[in-house]
Amino acid sequence: MFLDDWRECEPELSEAQCAFMAQIEIRAVEWSAGIWLERTDDGSFPVLFIDLNSTDENLTLLTAGVRVEDGRIHGDKLHNQLFTLPNEPTGLALIASGSPEELADRAAEWFDALMRRHVVRYEWVHRGQIYASRYLFSDTGEGLCQMYNDTLAPPGQRVRLVAAGLTRGRGWIDTRGLRQPDRIITVRGDAAEAGSTDRPGRR
Repeated sequence: MFLDDWRECEPELSEAQCAFMAQIEIRAVEWSAGIWLERTDDGSFPVLFIDLNSTDENLTLLTAGVRVEDGRIHGDKLHNQLFTLPNEPTGLALIASGSPEELADRAAEWFDALMRRHVVRYEWVHRGQIYASRYLFSDTGEGLCQMYNDTLAPPGQRVRLVAAGLTRGRGWIDTRGLRQPDRIITVRGDAAEAGSTDRPGRR
């Protein structure tokens, strides 16, 4: 739901959560990307989140957000459908305690920093066609999402990568095992437009 819909849920929120939401709503008007409000499958509410999108494709690269509790927030990468936090904190994790105003400031700074981070796309090309791509934060090299197309890849490459153990979940090829990319394209940052406020379709 939209951020300003939190008032419809106000009887369900504590006084501290309401104070936090009022403050974060003021800060959110400064951002170019949309911020959304959800409930996790396990009932946690409210969870505020953003989608980092590729500006040249209808593709969500990362869903990240904060769970708001009384006197505490916990932020990190979220499951993009269930909006739950990961079992183990990632490098994006934010855990903070304080007053609603202090927590709203910390969350706003965290969201703002995420939206400003540069993202690049590595592309691997065979016979003029892109057979693999990988999106990552340019400052840390942390991967966000990837694609590998067996039918377009060089013959025998998949077999070699599987033999080398460069796979993950259900035999998907891990593009970290590929050689240097043929192209590196900025998709978020100085050379790319600001992210859309619309939630795109999933891939």
